[in-house]
Amino acid sequence: MRRTVGRFLSALLVALSFGSAHASDKLKIGVVGLTHTHVHWIFESEKQGQFEIVGIVEQNKDLAQRYATQHNYSMDKVYDSMDAMFAAQDVQAVTAFGTIYEHLEVVQKAAPRGVHVMVEKPLAINMEHASEMKALATKHNIHLLTNYETTWYPTNHKAYEAIKNDEVGDIRKVIVRDGHKGPAKLGINSEFLDWLVDPKQNGGGAIVDFGCYGANLMTWLMEGKKPQSVTAITQQLQAENNPQVDDESIIILGYENANAIVQGSWNWPIGRKDMEIYGETGAVYADNRHTYRKRIAKGYDDFEETALALPERAAPYNDPFHYFKALITEEISISPYDLSALENNMVVVEILDAARESAKTGKTVYLK
Repeated sequence: MRRTVGRFLSALLVALSFGSAHASDKLKIGVVGLTHTHVHWIFESEKQGQFEIVGIVEQNKDLAQRYATQHNYSMDKVYDSMDAMFAAQDVQAVTAFGTIYEHLEVVQKAAPRGVHVMVEKPLAINMEHASEMKALATKHNIHLLTNYETTWYPTNHKAYEAIKNDEVGDIRKVIVRDGHKGPAKLGINSEFLDWLVDPKQNGGGAIVDFGCYGANLMTWLMEGKKPQSVTAITQQLQAENNPQVDDESIIILGYENANAIVQGSWNWPIGRKDMEIYGETGAVYADNRHTYRKRIAKGYDDFEETALALPERAAPYNDPFHYFKALITEEISISPYDLSALENNMVVVEILDAARESAKTGKTVYLK
């Protein structure tokens, strides 16, 4: 009996030490595409030592060299194709920083190899692409995550917590505003600008680029429930800069007992990513990444306000790539309608498809 218990304890200790070592090992990541300027995020994050970028796929060698100089990586890591990178490197996960249209190909190449995928928002160009991506991820049992800057805002999580704790009553109205003065006015590099204003590669203009944020947040707040209706309008206020796509959008989402107004724009004079949630007894405001306010109604137009300056969330919930690693190594789990989750982002793409149809036809689209 003692020998049996001893062997069991020894095996348990070995298993625990293996799990701990596995969690502490650096995740081997491949970066697919450099044209999306959010790619700088992963190069900066790598410096914290949680993962290693073992390969980069980019055919534009001038761009790859510019970033190699900026981030001090070797051009020996740069490959012309995913196939070449996979043949040369042991890659556990990839992050996609190319066009939205290219997300499908990334999953087509990675999933059969058991390689996990994180794409930049939104998940896919349309539901046709998204459905194939989901099928591949499910078949090959990989994580397929979508990264949004606002996922890591402490204020959004504080607002979510306030709603779930019934601090302002049931949700009645949500207003989400995202955007900036426009990519051309911001002077972003040509490699990014060229596809950001291409309707095939990006799926649209501001309605996709920034409308996806509100759709993502609202799906999370509503615990995965789809809106019953989607109504949208788009405008082109900078035709000289965005001749093929919209640069102004408003999406109205109708739910059984609530509604949301999502304003995605390339015409804000000051860049913003904020959210207001109105309940039955008060409201919460995620003014930016760190500034949070809650107002409890008093009488007709008076209120009692609490304002907080929130610190960053604890690791790994403060960094998309640390979060990605923690999921892969099973240090944490993900719920179906979490902000990064596949199920949430399938709904986002469905909303965006409906919004583009509504803007095109001038009619409300009703979701099944």
